[in-house]
Amino acid sequence: MTDTTRTGRARRRAAATKTAPAGQRSRRGKRLSLIIPMHNEAPVLDALFERLDATVGGLKLALEIICIDDGSRDDTLERLRLRAATDARIRAISLSRNFGKEAALTAGLEAATGQMIVPLDADLQDPPELIAEFVTLWEQGYDVVYGVRSDRSSDTPLKRTTADLFYRLFNSVSDYPIPASTGDFRLMDRCVVEALNRLPERNRFMKGLFAWVGFKQVGVAYVRPARLAGETAWGYRKLFRFAVDGVTAFTTVPLRIWTLVGIGAAIAALITGVGLIVRVLIVGRDVPGYASLMVALLFGFALQMIALGVMGEYIGRMYQEVKGRPTYLVKDRIGFDA
Repeated sequence: MTDTTRTGRARRRAAATKTAPAGQRSRRGKRLSLIIPMHNEAPVLDALFERLDATVGGLKLALEIICIDDGSRDDTLERLRLRAATDARIRAISLSRNFGKEAALTAGLEAATGQMIVPLDADLQDPPELIAEFVTLWEQGYDVVYGVRSDRSSDTPLKRTTADLFYRLFNSVSDYPIPASTGDFRLMDRCVVEALNRLPERNRFMKGLFAWVGFKQVGVAYVRPARLAGETAWGYRKLFRFAVDGVTAFTTVPLRIWTLVGIGAAIAALITGVGLIVRVLIVGRDVPGYASLMVALLFGFALQMIALGVMGEYIGRMYQEVKGRPTYLVKDRIGFDA
């Protein structure tokens, strides 16, 4: 047992016992589906499967491990093919190109057949040792058991700050708040996955969808370790785009904000106009002010451009949805006939 799973275990179990919903489940005869999106993850595969064998193998559950190769440029797919040839639990889906983690995760959810489904990262930042506790809470009646990153010291200070700002912003404007410091690492009951698979949108912000579907949910705190090997593909530019997708997918508040800005600007313009008229009537002439006029014009122009940009984000997403293209395309499926 690692320090990650020991930390706060007794406290979390005590809290879960007090608040557990009515209804007990049994793991007997059930299947656990692990969904692991992969993009250039060849350096970590050996360590990943060793950890899975050491931790998940003893849960007394039938197991399937669905690996989604999301357009890897290294030999990730070839290594998965070799493992699947000798291990019937391993199945692989090869996408035709890199569609992104949200699309790869969607492919895994649609392919999973277990009564319990757990998405996790291949880089072992989502510790497999925690899955045993997830299953225990599932048996107590929870439909979703999600991991909460209580310690993100493995991330850079900038990433921790920007992540905190995102969660604060999203939860302040969305009707379906996301628990802070959560990712995709969670256990979901079959009914939750079936609900997710019925959602038709193609711009999929999975963290928001997990919150939107509801069901009985509980969090489990854990310490997020550093990435085992390689480098993350999530640069700040990609993370910013991901955050914009999340906000625009679950709220129209940015559009309403610009309506209020427009009303405020109109009121300010009306007050300024009345003031100028009164000044001309009293003083007889207005004081020339080329600089102030240009500042006002440029400021108004900037506001218009920002407003158009916000509207463009929403229109662009409507355009993507109307085209009706599939979320992903599959090039090959390995091990699904076994």
